[in-house]
Amino acid sequence: MIEPSSPYMQVLRPGMFSLLQDLGRVGHQCHGVPVTGAMDEWSHRAANMLVGNTDGAAVLECTLTGPVVQFTRDTLLAVCGAELCISAAGRPVPMGCAVMLRGGVPLAFGERPSGSRGLRAYLAVRGGFATPPVLGSRSTYLPGSFGGHEGRALRKGDRVPLQPSERGQPSLALERLLVQSGLPFVTAARGEVAQPAGSPEGLRFIAGPQWHAFSSEARKRFVSQPFTISARSDRMGYRLEGPELQLTRPLEMVSEATSFGTVQVPPDGRPIVLMADRQSAGGYPKLAYVASADLPRLAQAAPGTSIRFTQVDQQAAERAWLHFEDQLALVQEMAARALA
Repeated sequence: MIEPSSPYMQVLRPGMFSLLQDLGRVGHQCHGVPVTGAMDEWSHRAANMLVGNTDGAAVLECTLTGPVVQFTRDTLLAVCGAELCISAAGRPVPMGCAVMLRGGVPLAFGERPSGSRGLRAYLAVRGGFATPPVLGSRSTYLPGSFGGHEGRALRKGDRVPLQPSERGQPSLALERLLVQSGLPFVTAARGEVAQPAGSPEGLRFIAGPQWHAFSSEARKRFVSQPFTISARSDRMGYRLEGPELQLTRPLEMVSEATSFGTVQVPPDGRPIVLMADRQSAGGYPKLAYVASADLPRLAQAAPGTSIRFTQVDQQAAERAWLHFEDQLALVQEMAARALA
């Protein structure tokens, strides 16, 4: 229930699949509760940085076609991730930078232009969305119908609460500029944030615990042949179409905890990469783990996309993650300067 005086975001058009997500519901897999959270951690964290939020603030994850929304107050926002056409009062709104939008002006997400990059865009607002947390997280888990906004994707007419402004908080330069300009929105003057370079061709992975339980031919196929993301893929897992991967002999396993990026292979030999809404435990052989630094690239790949895998060792995967964090630290510095 939103208090009459509390700020909120009004949904005028929900888009194809718009969900509130944060960094996930950590610490409850032992009770069978999935972690969930943003599919693309880079875009989620970068968008929050651009508006001065902590990494854990909830954002709106928009898939393929975003919503049309408006805010009851002037709102600092940022959009990162998939390249969507975004406009306000008929003017194009840039992505990857801070934007101060006038209250009552609709923010319209269009479709992804032909040939553009990415599948999911992330809308962050200063202070974050203020839906009630469930088990310490505002992430939406659709199969369980909890978290986010009433445990579901947004619908037309929804009012999503925003965090109230803190009393005594100094006004931002962009707020003053918006008042002076009379424009529907103003943007930060500094450079825009881009996605990490690279494509789904060449996703790095480390061998899983059952790597050597697969035939030498299966392991060779995994690193030498392309796979295609199936149309049956979703936030729980990406099913891959391509060469079948067979074990050397049948393998009985006890179910174990799963992680984002685990590559499991069911009896049909078709690998599945577990994603943000993965189950808490699984019993299929684990062929590989996609390097965490490459998961945002995989999360932005649409069904029908061709992907390839490149094997690296644990140290290389850790160095890739350190570089990932170093790049986000640069985003943090840039965002801080832009909001000063």
